Amino acid sequence: MRHLLGLRDISPERLLQLLERAAELRTQVAAQDSKRLSLLRGKAISLLFVEPSTRTRFSFEMACRRLGAEPLVFSASHSSTSKGETLADTARVLERVGADALVLRHKGVGAPHQLSEILKIPVINAGDGINEHPTQGLLDLLTIRDHFPEFEGLTVGIVGDVLHSRVARSACFGLRKLGARVLFAGPGTLCSPDLDALGAEVRHTIDEVIADVDVLMMLRIQRERLGASMLASEREYRHFWGLTSDRAARLRDHAIVLHPAPMNRGVEIDDAVADGPRSRIFPQMANGVFARMAVLLDTLEVA
Repeated sequence: MRHLLGLRDISPERLLQLLERAAELRTQVAAQDSKRLSLLRGKAISLLFVEPSTRTRFSFEMACRRLGAEPLVFSASHSSTSKGETLADTARVLERVGADALVLRHKGVGAPHQLSEILKIPVINAGDGINEHPTQGLLDLLTIRDHFPEFEGLTVGIVGDVLHSRVARSACFGLRKLGARVLFAGPGTLCSPDLDALGAEVRHTIDEVIADVDVLMMLRIQRERLGASMLASEREYRHFWGLTSDRAARLRDHAIVLHPAPMNRGVEIDDAVADGPRSRIFPQMANGVFARMAVLLDTLEVA
């Protein structure tokens, strides 16, 4: 069975194939008047989003529709999970009613891996707790690839709440597999030194990162995951860690800025930077559809 559970264990060859396929699909869709292909016509894809999501869910829905598949959108608040049904039983039901693949977003670390062991259809991880978010990692890499021909030799800085960021983990795994250097930086409570076990270099301030990077990815402050003692005021965070206009001016001339969104404007990134010439944030979001199209085709083994 061909799942996509994370980028930690994916081969560099498969990773590059996914990026190539995503770029090809983007070109194909742009050339189609209807913006739709028929590569998955007749297929049904279950979108099991137990944890709230906007960008990832809508992106997967659009990916399904552009490939001609039918998305089966699951709403936890209107389902039997609210009556006590287990995740495994819910997934089995979706499999038995005809889903050809299952996309899971869940707050529990390892939930997609558990389902992959009991289902007979492909499982795609759309974010599991603070572990991984592999399709976000793919769209981040696709956006970087649009601007730099090779990953080898690139330096990518990831700044902010690294501790709770599944985005940072998947991006780090993918970048490292393709030869890029990764720098982490964030407040001590949100970027502990043991994160270097992921293969990145941990630095102490954003100012130690700015001058060295080709790509700077700012992370969202995840208020929903933070304890009261883990973060000072937002004003203080911006002062010490935010990508202000002054800091952005010190980036290399060719450097680009990314953010997985949603953005806390005026906290981790200033409006002038998010909407400025270095920003690739909105093209980054658009690339999510094509990255997820590529993953659906890959897991369902459609040439």
